[in-house]
Amino acid sequence: MQEAGADLVKHYRDLAFMGFWEVLKNIFTILRNLGFCKKDIEYFKPDSLILIDYPGFNLRIAKWAKKKGLRIIYYISPQVWAWKENRVKMMKQTIDKMIVILPFEKDYFKNKWNWEVEYVGHPLVEVVESFKSGVQSSESGVRSRESGVNYSLFTTHNSPIVALLPGSRKQEILKKLPVMLEVSKGFPSYQFIVAKAPGLDDNFYSSLLSSYNNVSAVSGKTYDLLMQANAALVTSGTATLETALFGVPEVVCYKGSFLSYEIGRRLVKVKYISLVNLIMNKLVVNELIQHDMNLKNLEHELHELLTNEQRISQLKKDYADLKNLLSEKGPDGYRDASAKAAQLIFNFTSGK
Repeated sequence: MQEAGADLVKHYRDLAFMGFWEVLKNIFTILRNLGFCKKDIEYFKPDSLILIDYPGFNLRIAKWAKKKGLRIIYYISPQVWAWKENRVKMMKQTIDKMIVILPFEKDYFKNKWNWEVEYVGHPLVEVVESFKSGVQSSESGVRSRESGVNYSLFTTHNSPIVALLPGSRKQEILKKLPVMLEVSKGFPSYQFIVAKAPGLDDNFYSSLLSSYNNVSAVSGKTYDLLMQANAALVTSGTATLETALFGVPEVVCYKGSFLSYEIGRRLVKVKYISLVNLIMNKLVVNELIQHDMNLKNLEHELHELLTNEQRISQLKKDYADLKNLLSEKGPDGYRDASAKAAQLIFNFTSGK
């Protein structure tokens, strides 16, 4: 958003807390940020308010802003089909235009709640495709992007690569990355490369990686890494979908605090935790959750992803089907989800 010209008054990373216990610990910070956001909206005096994802925060803002007479557009629906389904009644009352990015959400809202929402496809499809289209083969055979990123930086030892995507928040990284790193000892002929999260100090990673000979890390080059990876260990979340769109065989990892996991297990009502499996409505990529995310299971899964040709072939087929689902054409012919969402918002706010 900043690159597109938006003026950021506060970065979302200052607002994001994951897990029930973590939210409770930071409740006063969250309340202060809600107050800050309301004051900033009042100062700016918009005609319409576009809320993007982040339901715990944005739904509170939507309810408040509706009372102020603002038109509310919500892009990327809260995952009410997974939990907190009782939110939908309030959402229908406060949100004037809901735009969704997962194909099953349109039928869910229509059939269960009699609410017409707009499905535009998933914005990650064009983001990943745009990145791929910028990758070209040079005469020397070394792949590089138009921006000049040299892919040889990932192949200093001419070893195949396993990508580690442990998440973006310190608390989740500290839960998952140590187990992921231990796996590297069982695959000495592979390079294991950690994709660092933006905003985290390098010293945070170096202390975790220092005792592993075949492990390194990169910052701001996650997509470059996925272009070269043979397999990936990925924390649950959007990264699972990005990895699939790059065609990389992956195993999905989740491990949270004991309290957050136990509460979540009782409240969340979905068959899968990864977006890939949820969208496809079947087990495409294996999920190792909480106690199942251990060294033995990770080693077995990674070995399968690197050597089992039948499984690799099936993954490629499923990934192709996934991409088709997420780039479905709309009635106006758009394939670009972001452009379609922008057009819907423009038409709605201008009364067209």
